Amino acid sequence: MGRRIFSDEHEMLRKSIRAFVEKEVTPHVREWEDAGRIPRSLWRRLGELGFLGLEFPTEHGGGGGDFLSSVVLGEEMARCRSGGVAFSVLVHTDMSSPWLTRFGTEAQKRRYLPRIIAGELVCALAITEPGTGSDMAALSTRAERRGAHYVLTGGKLFITNGVYGDLYFVAARTAPGTPGRRHDGISMFLVERGLPGFSVSRKLDKMGMRASDTAELAFEECAVPAENLLGVEGQGFQQLAAGLQRERLMAAVLALSGATQALEDTLAYLRERTAFGEPLAARQALRHRVADLATDLEAARALVDHAASLYAGGEECVTEVSMAKLFATEVANKVAYEAVQLHGGYGYMREFPVEGFFRDVRLWTIASGTSEIMREIIAKRVLG
Repeated sequence: MGRRIFSDEHEMLRKSIRAFVEKEVTPHVREWEDAGRIPRSLWRRLGELGFLGLEFPTEHGGGGGDFLSSVVLGEEMARCRSGGVAFSVLVHTDMSSPWLTRFGTEAQKRRYLPRIIAGELVCALAITEPGTGSDMAALSTRAERRGAHYVLTGGKLFITNGVYGDLYFVAARTAPGTPGRRHDGISMFLVERGLPGFSVSRKLDKMGMRASDTAELAFEECAVPAENLLGVEGQGFQQLAAGLQRERLMAAVLALSGATQALEDTLAYLRERTAFGEPLAARQALRHRVADLATDLEAARALVDHAASLYAGGEECVTEVSMAKLFATEVANKVAYEAVQLHGGYGYMREFPVEGFFRDVRLWTIASGTSEIMREIIAKRVLG
C-alpha cells in the first residue's frame, strides 16, 4: 500500500540505501554476528555515502534533510536481517548524536560533527545504570565540578556501541534531586574514549542483537573538560526527554521493518516448501495466519507513520509515539513467533534468518521504554 508521508525524494533515497544494504551489508551479517561487532570499514562507508549525516547541517558536512529521511534509513537498514547492525547504526545517527545538534555549542559541533558524519567517530548514549532501568531520575553517576573539569564517578549498563565507541553522551548528577523534582540536577556530558578514569568494564553477552556491541562502563574519578558539558547544567533530563520520542519512534521503525522482512521471508518459504503434495502456501490454516500477520503489520505501519508525521511536523505527539512503539514492537514479536512456527524445524536453525530475528526482536519491547512504561504513559493521558 502507498505511504503518503514520503516524498519522491525520500523514495529515491530509499532506493539508494536499499541497494547499498543488499550489496554491502546483508552478505556480511553472519560474519558480523559471529564477531559481535560491525567493522570500522562499514562506518566509514556509511559516512562516505552520506547516510550518517542525513539530517545534520550542511555546514558541518551533513545532508540538511528532514526526520523522514532518517525513518527511511532505519527502515532500510532493518532489512539487512541483522537487528544488531541496524540498531548500532541508528544509535549513532538517531539516539545519541542528535543531542549534539540540538544542545551543543558551535565549538562542540565543529569539533565532533564532521567526524561523526564521516563515520570516524562512533557514538553511544550512556544513561542506563545497574539500578535504574527505565527510571532515569534514579541515576546515581555523579559529576562534580572541580576547576576546569567535571569529575565523573559511577557506572553505566547495557550501552550499545559501548565497547568500540569513540564519543559517549553520558548522563550524570551534578546536583541531588529534591522531593517532587527527582529529575532535577542531571546533566549531559560528551566523554571521549581514552580519558583517564573511563573504562569498559566488560562486553556483555546477549540473547540477540549480537552484531551490536554492548558494554558496561565505569567512571572512576574521570576528569571531563568543562567545555564538554552538553547544554545547560542541571537540565539533562529535560534535554533527554526532548529526544525520547525520536528514540522510541526509531525503535518502532526498526522493529516493524524487521518484522516486515521476516514475513516476506516466511511467505517465500511457504511458497517453496511442499507437504502432503502441495505448497504450504495452499494450506488454509497457514494462509489465515499469514492474513492476520499482514493485517497487524499494516495497522502497526499506520500508527508508526502517523506518529512520524506528527513528530516531523514538530507537533506534540507523546501519546501517539507511545502507542506506535507499544503496538509495533508487540506485533513484531508476534510476527517473529509465527514466522519461526511457520518454518517448522527450519525456523529453529541458525541458517534461516527468522531464527535470528526471533532473538533480535525480543529487545524492542524492553529497550527505549518497556511496553509496561508505554502503557502507563498512554493510560495517564487517557485517564488523567
